[in-house]
Amino acid sequence: MTTIRVLLVDDEPLVRSGLRAIVAAEPDLEVVGEADDGAAAVSEARRTRPDIVLMDVRMPRVDGIAATRLLGEFDGGGPAVIVVTTFENDDYVYESLRAGARGFLLKRSTADDFVNAIRTVHDGESLLFPAAVRRLIAGHASDNGDRLARAQLTDREQQVLRLITQGLSNSEIATELFLGVETVRTHVRNILAKLGARDRVQAVIAAYESGFVS
Repeated sequence: MTTIRVLLVDDEPLVRSGLRAIVAAEPDLEVVGEADDGAAAVSEARRTRPDIVLMDVRMPRVDGIAATRLLGEFDGGGPAVIVVTTFENDDYVYESLRAGARGFLLKRSTADDFVNAIRTVHDGESLLFPAAVRRLIAGHASDNGDRLARAQLTDREQQVLRLITQGLSNSEIATELFLGVETVRTHVRNILAKLGARDRVQAVIAAYESGFVS
Protein backbone atom coordinates (compact mmCIF):
# COMPACT_ATOMS: atom_id res chain seq x y z
CA MET A 1 0.00 0.00 0.00
CA THR A 2 1.30 3.44 -0.97
CA THR A 3 1.41 5.79 2.01
CA ILE A 4 0.34 9.37 1.28
CA ARG A 5 2.46 11.83 3.24
CA VAL A 6 0.52 14.83 4.55
CA LEU A 7 1.69 18.16 5.98
CA LEU A 8 -0.79 20.14 8.13
CA VAL A 9 -0.62 23.94 8.06
CA ASP A 10 -2.87 26.08 10.29
CA ASP A 11 -2.22 28.70 12.95
CA GLU A 12 -4.88 27.15 15.21
CA PRO A 13 -3.54 24.16 17.21
CA LEU A 14 -7.08 22.81 17.67
CA VAL A 15 -7.63 22.69 13.89
CA ARG A 16 -4.32 20.89 13.37
CA SER A 17 -5.23 18.43 16.11
CA GLY A 18 -8.53 17.63 14.42
CA LEU A 19 -6.91 17.18 11.02
CA ARG A 20 -4.18 15.02 12.55
CA ALA A 21 -6.80 12.71 14.05
CA ILE A 22 -8.59 12.39 10.69
CA VAL A 23 -5.41 11.58 8.79
CA ALA A 24 -3.97 9.25 11.43
CA ALA A 25 -7.13 7.12 11.37
CA GLU A 26 -6.45 6.01 7.79
CA PRO A 27 -3.92 3.23 7.09
CA ASP A 28 -2.73 4.79 3.81
CA LEU A 29 -2.27 8.33 5.19
CA GLU A 30 0.53 9.67 7.40
CA VAL A 31 1.09 13.07 9.00
CA VAL A 32 4.75 13.90 8.40
CA GLY A 33 4.77 17.42 9.84
CA GLU A 34 2.87 20.47 11.04
CA ALA A 35 3.34 24.22 10.68
CA ASP A 36 1.58 27.30 12.06
CA ASP A 37 2.32 29.74 9.25
CA GLY A 38 3.39 29.85 5.61
CA ALA A 39 7.10 30.31 6.24
CA ALA A 40 7.19 27.31 8.57
CA ALA A 41 5.15 25.35 6.02
CA VAL A 42 7.76 25.88 3.31
CA SER A 43 10.55 24.92 5.71
CA GLU A 44 8.71 21.78 6.87
CA ALA A 45 7.89 20.81 3.29
CA ARG A 46 11.57 20.98 2.38
CA ARG A 47 12.42 18.81 5.38
CA THR A 48 9.62 16.22 5.17
CA ARG A 49 8.79 16.14 1.41
CA PRO A 50 5.02 15.59 1.78
CA ASP A 51 2.76 14.52 -1.08
CA ILE A 52 -0.14 16.70 0.08
CA VAL A 53 -0.32 19.93 2.09
CA LEU A 54 -3.56 20.88 3.87
CA MET A 55 -3.13 24.66 3.89
CA ASP A 56 -4.97 27.33 5.83
CA VAL A 57 -4.96 30.65 3.94
CA ARG A 58 -5.48 33.30 6.62
CA MET A 59 -2.38 33.08 8.79
CA PRO A 60 -0.05 35.65 10.37
CA ARG A 61 3.34 36.55 8.91
CA VAL A 62 3.31 34.48 5.67
CA ASP A 63 -0.18 33.53 4.49
CA GLY A 64 -1.27 30.43 2.58
CA ILE A 65 -1.25 32.19 -0.79
CA ALA A 66 2.44 33.07 -0.62
CA ALA A 67 3.27 29.64 0.80
CA THR A 68 1.38 27.87 -2.01
CA ARG A 69 3.29 29.89 -4.58
CA LEU A 70 6.63 29.07 -2.94
CA LEU A 71 5.81 25.36 -2.73
CA GLY A 72 5.08 25.38 -6.46
CA GLU A 73 8.65 26.55 -7.07
CA PHE A 74 10.16 23.40 -5.55
CA ASP A 75 12.03 21.09 -7.89
CA GLY A 76 9.52 18.79 -9.56
CA GLY A 77 6.63 21.14 -8.80
CA GLY A 78 6.45 20.50 -5.07
CA PRO A 79 3.61 18.94 -3.07
CA ALA A 80 -0.05 19.33 -4.04
CA VAL A 81 -1.84 21.94 -1.94
CA ILE A 82 -5.44 21.67 -0.74
CA VAL A 83 -6.71 24.90 0.78
CA VAL A 84 -8.68 24.50 4.00
CA THR A 85 -10.89 27.52 4.62
CA THR A 86 -13.79 28.80 6.70
CA PHE A 87 -15.46 30.70 3.85
CA GLU A 88 -15.56 29.36 0.29
CA ASN A 89 -16.39 32.71 -1.37
CA ASP A 90 -13.18 34.35 -0.30
CA ASP A 91 -10.55 36.36 -2.19
CA TYR A 92 -7.88 34.41 -0.31
CA VAL A 93 -9.21 31.13 -1.69
CA TYR A 94 -9.39 32.50 -5.22
CA GLU A 95 -5.82 33.80 -5.06
CA SER A 96 -4.64 30.48 -3.60
CA LEU A 97 -6.15 28.63 -6.56
CA ARG A 98 -4.42 31.03 -8.92
CA ALA A 99 -1.19 30.47 -6.99
CA GLY A 100 -1.39 26.74 -7.67
CA ALA A 101 -3.66 25.09 -5.09
CA ARG A 102 -5.39 21.98 -6.44
CA GLY A 103 -8.71 22.76 -4.77
CA PHE A 104 -10.23 23.66 -1.45
CA LEU A 105 -12.27 22.25 1.42
CA LEU A 106 -14.33 24.00 4.07
CA LYS A 107 -13.22 23.49 7.65
CA ARG A 108 -16.70 22.19 8.43
CA SER A 109 -16.26 19.33 5.91
CA THR A 110 -16.64 15.79 7.19
CA ALA A 111 -13.73 13.46 7.92
CA ASP A 112 -14.68 11.43 4.84
CA ASP A 113 -14.53 14.61 2.72
CA PHE A 114 -10.98 15.28 3.88
CA VAL A 115 -9.82 11.72 3.33
CA ASN A 116 -11.41 11.49 -0.12
CA ALA A 117 -9.95 14.86 -1.10
CA ILE A 118 -6.43 13.80 -0.12
CA ARG A 119 -6.70 10.58 -2.11
CA THR A 120 -8.29 12.30 -5.12
CA VAL A 121 -5.57 14.94 -5.38
CA HIS A 122 -2.84 12.36 -4.80
CA ASP A 123 -4.24 10.39 -7.75
CA GLY A 124 -3.66 13.40 -9.99
CA GLU A 125 -7.17 14.82 -10.04
CA SER A 126 -8.25 18.24 -8.79
CA LEU A 127 -11.04 19.25 -6.42
CA LEU A 128 -13.36 21.18 -8.70
CA PHE A 129 -16.67 22.60 -7.54
CA PRO A 130 -18.01 24.51 -10.57
CA ALA A 131 -20.57 26.62 -8.72
CA ALA A 132 -18.03 27.65 -6.11
CA VAL A 133 -15.40 28.42 -8.76
CA ARG A 134 -17.88 30.64 -10.59
CA ARG A 135 -18.62 32.54 -7.39
CA LEU A 136 -14.92 32.96 -6.66
CA ILE A 137 -14.14 34.28 -10.13
CA ALA A 138 -17.16 36.59 -10.34
CA GLY A 139 -16.14 40.18 -9.74
CA HIS A 140 -12.43 39.65 -10.38
CA ALA A 141 -10.90 41.54 -13.26
CA SER A 142 -9.74 39.10 -15.91
CA ASP A 143 -6.23 39.04 -17.27
CA ASN A 144 -6.89 35.86 -19.24
CA GLY A 145 -9.40 37.23 -21.71
CA ASP A 146 -7.66 36.05 -24.87
CA ARG A 147 -5.77 33.13 -23.36
CA LEU A 148 -8.04 30.48 -24.87
CA ALA A 149 -8.08 32.22 -28.23
CA ARG A 150 -4.29 32.12 -28.33
CA ALA A 151 -4.26 28.48 -27.24
CA GLN A 152 -6.13 27.36 -30.39
CA LEU A 153 -7.71 24.29 -28.81
CA THR A 154 -9.11 21.67 -31.17
CA ASP A 155 -12.85 20.94 -31.12
CA ARG A 156 -12.22 17.79 -29.08
CA GLU A 157 -10.01 19.65 -26.62
CA GLN A 158 -12.74 22.24 -26.19
CA GLN A 159 -15.22 19.44 -25.43
CA VAL A 160 -12.88 17.99 -22.85
CA LEU A 161 -12.25 21.40 -21.26
CA ARG A 162 -15.99 22.05 -20.93
CA LEU A 163 -16.38 18.75 -19.09
CA ILE A 164 -13.39 19.53 -16.86
CA THR A 165 -15.11 22.78 -15.83
CA GLN A 166 -18.13 20.71 -14.79
CA GLY A 167 -15.90 18.81 -12.35
CA LEU A 168 -15.76 15.52 -14.27
CA SER A 169 -12.83 13.17 -13.74
CA ASN A 170 -10.88 11.62 -16.63
CA SER A 171 -12.87 8.39 -16.40
CA GLU A 172 -16.18 10.30 -16.39
CA ILE A 173 -15.08 12.35 -19.41
CA ALA A 174 -14.10 9.14 -21.19
CA THR A 175 -17.59 7.73 -20.61
CA GLU A 176 -19.28 10.96 -21.70
CA LEU A 177 -17.31 11.22 -24.96
CA PHE A 178 -16.97 7.47 -25.67
CA LEU A 179 -13.17 7.67 -25.48
CA GLY A 180 -10.49 5.66 -23.74
CA VAL A 181 -9.22 7.04 -20.43
CA GLU A 182 -5.67 7.27 -21.80
CA THR A 183 -6.96 9.29 -24.77
CA VAL A 184 -8.64 11.69 -22.34
CA ARG A 185 -5.41 11.99 -20.36
CA THR A 186 -3.61 12.93 -23.57
CA HIS A 187 -6.22 15.59 -24.36
CA VAL A 188 -5.93 16.98 -20.83
CA ARG A 189 -2.13 17.15 -21.08
CA ASN A 190 -2.43 18.97 -24.42
CA ILE A 191 -4.96 21.44 -22.99
CA LEU A 192 -2.73 22.25 -20.03
CA ALA A 193 0.30 22.69 -22.29
CA LYS A 194 -1.54 24.99 -24.71
CA LEU A 195 -2.97 27.09 -21.88
CA GLY A 196 0.30 27.18 -19.97
CA ALA A 197 -1.68 25.83 -17.01
CA ARG A 198 -0.02 23.83 -14.26
CA ASP A 199 -3.10 21.73 -13.52
CA ARG A 200 -6.84 21.35 -14.10
CA VAL A 201 -7.73 24.10 -11.63
CA GLN A 202 -5.64 26.61 -13.58
CA ALA A 203 -7.34 25.49 -16.80
CA VAL A 204 -10.78 25.94 -15.26
CA ILE A 205 -9.93 29.44 -14.03
CA ALA A 206 -8.75 30.36 -17.53
CA ALA A 207 -11.95 28.93 -19.03
CA TYR A 208 -14.19 31.01 -16.77
CA GLU A 209 -12.15 34.20 -16.94
CA SER A 210 -12.00 34.08 -20.73
CA GLY A 211 -15.76 33.60 -21.05
CA PHE A 212 -15.31 30.16 -22.62
CA VAL A 213 -17.83 28.93 -20.04
CA SER A 214 -20.19 31.09 -18.03
